[in-house]
Amino acid sequence: FQLVESGGGLVQPGGSLRLSCVADEPSVLYYDIGWFRQAPGKEREAVACITDDGSTTNYADSVKGRFTVSRAGSKNTIYLQMNSLKPEDTGVYYCGASSSSVCYDPTLYFRWGQGTQVTVST
Repeated sequence: FQLVESGGGLVQPGGSLRLSCVADEPSVLYYDIGWFRQAPGKEREAVACITDDGSTTNYADSVKGRFTVSRAGSKNTIYLQMNSLKPEDTGVYYCGASSSSVCYDPTLYFRWGQGTQVTVST
């Protein structure tokens, strides 16, 4: 299956965005999904993860209480709701699929989308 992210854009500090990660096949429902971001000159870092059945989520400390990851049931779509955005949230956001229970290690993800740019600035 392929993953396609969308929903990025330019937003002022304190604003909100909702990112979507859409798979073209229902087999994505069998995998954990992680949202990662990468700022220029920095490594890709995990932001949030959700298990295949949607029962468990994990968040980086930097986004806890501001971001929410969810799965849209049988619609092959995973969302990342981002509120109270800060300039340090700027970067390219990627979703990835993993069959490992380890959420934060990008090397364990076997499929990635192309990314969507998020810029938080005045």
